[in-house]
Amino acid sequence: MKKLKSLLEASVEIEIPFHDCDPMNVVWHGNYARYFEVARCKLLSAYECGYDNMEKIGYVWPIIDMQTRFVGSCVFGQKINVSAQLLEYEDRLKIAYLITDVETGKKLTTGVTTQVAVEMASKAMQFTTPQPLAKRLREAIAASAM
Repeated sequence: MKKLKSLLEASVEIEIPFHDCDPMNVVWHGNYARYFEVARCKLLSAYECGYDNMEKIGYVWPIIDMQTRFVGSCVFGQKINVSAQLLEYEDRLKIAYLITDVETGKKLTTGVTTQVAVEMASKAMQFTTPQPLAKRLREAIAASAM
């Protein structure tokens, strides 16, 4: 698979809480989606494209596809860095994730999510990103390239 260039990026540090772990103190696999969500919200909010901004213009962004590859285990008390990288935005939002150990930098998990715009009033899936959001992202990408 061809690696796409990151257009925008944000990251967040998380300390693994006890309630995210199984009896062996390893993070239960379903919690990785939540870690991706925390980084994705930081990424989108940084460019005024967060879920609250999207709702104000009449759209929601459900995830239609999510892939996760577990390279290593996250454990109770561990500090992880979760980065979210915007790969595509014109027809859908495609975001890649990388989870690493803060102390060692070791890669622990990778993932990708795909979201599409759904107009709230009609509940119709859109096949292009709504212009207000696309405009904000274009401007942010141009500013980050300078």
